Amino acid sequence: MAARRRPARFVPDFDPDHGDRPLTEARQDMVIGRWQGVRDLLRATGADWPRRTHRLRLLSHAAADSSVAEAWRAAEPGDPDAAVLRAATEVVRVFNEAIAVGRGTAVDRGRLDAAVDACLGAAEAAPADPMPWVSLLTVARLYEGGVARGELRHWFDELRRRDPYNTEGHAQVMRYWSARWHGTHGAMYDFARSAAGVAPPGSPLPVLVQVARVEEYRYIADGARGRGPVRGFDQHWKHELAVTELRRTFERWIGGRDPGRPVAPEEVADLNYLAHAACYAGQVELARRVLGMLGTRAAWVPWAYTGEPEEQFVRFREGLEPE
Repeated sequence: MAARRRPARFVPDFDPDHGDRPLTEARQDMVIGRWQGVRDLLRATGADWPRRTHRLRLLSHAAADSSVAEAWRAAEPGDPDAAVLRAATEVVRVFNEAIAVGRGTAVDRGRLDAAVDACLGAAEAAPADPMPWVSLLTVARLYEGGVARGELRHWFDELRRRDPYNTEGHAQVMRYWSARWHGTHGAMYDFARSAAGVAPPGSPLPVLVQVARVEEYRYIADGARGRGPVRGFDQHWKHELAVTELRRTFERWIGGRDPGRPVAPEEVADLNYLAHAACYAGQVELARRVLGMLGTRAAWVPWAYTGEPEEQFVRFREGLEPE
């Protein structure tokens, strides 16, 4: 009698593009200094704002260590997409500089102002595009003491005029108001809950509440690093309010999606936040549903904040499989 074959071990796929093959091809073009593939990709993306934001965010990170964005801008100075990519790339570069010098060291004000000018120029070149305003809301965090409330409000209003439920832009404002940057845990949660409350059914925006919970964990865990475990964090994901808000996010986002609609690449990162929250809250059925939607598609964040990403993803996934 033949021996029973053991099932293959589950292996998550940490593809940074989350299965967006055209994006992967464009980023590969950038490695060899070609910008034409990026141009064609963004033209094909058109006004699909969630996908465009996803693609531009990853393209800007790929462009930060090269001159591709500048080469495209020089070759086609009238192309609005080139202006938008270059502005987003400048913001990534400034953040990279901030990381290099370390927290507590102010970033050169002139560099920040130059990035803001690039974003405002991109907004003028591409007046319908929300991405320049996402970039502005991102770089705002790096100003020592933040930016004027009126200015931040203006940038946020301009984003919402173009894409009212832009998840990335809302996430940047939420982080701005976090204790890590220019606010408090309370201000961060207030913003996340307010955004979730006005999101239409099927929008991923309610997951900001779960993102905020991860941000709180990161802040407190970082402060306690080297001093042992953080007291009281065993219930951080499991207490009544956390579970209630997790279920509310699931109902409004996943329950509002068209049944059977495939998961788009731009949804994968946010779904990982929802899966992470469900797993750590011990909500088995929710976790099984979300992990089932993801399949093998995993993201390093937020898993990297609570341990080794692949180990956690595999452990929870295999622990939820029917015996």
